[in-house]
Amino acid sequence: MLISPAYAQAAGGAPGGFDLIAFLPLILIFVVFYFLLIRPQQKRMKEHAEMQNKIRRNDKIVTAGGLLATVTKAADGEDSITVEIAEGVRVQMRRAMIHEVVAKTEPVAAKADKADKDDKKSDKS
Repeated sequence: MLISPAYAQAAGGAPGGFDLIAFLPLILIFVVFYFLLIRPQQKRMKEHAEMQNKIRRNDKIVTAGGLLATVTKAADGEDSITVEIAEGVRVQMRRAMIHEVVAKTEPVAAKADKADKDDKKSDKS
């Protein structure tokens, strides 16, 4: 044989036990992925769900298919809404299929308050 048995036995084996330093790069990669990819995506999903729940009557929306529509009936707590996609053409759709709100309308109470303020201004003149 070319290698003596004493020289072959002198080679060190793999270190035994748990080495945290070896897992440090993997932990750092996970932390970077969390802050750059996972967290912003969760934030966008939360904002989108909040937007879908705040839809009111007469809001202008864009559906997931790209249709522009006006909301004609949107009850709180219901999963479906009624939209008008053309004059006299009303369809029901799921809230989850709303891509974005193009134009928001003011709440009914805010409109009434605004009308009262305008009346008071005209009375003063």
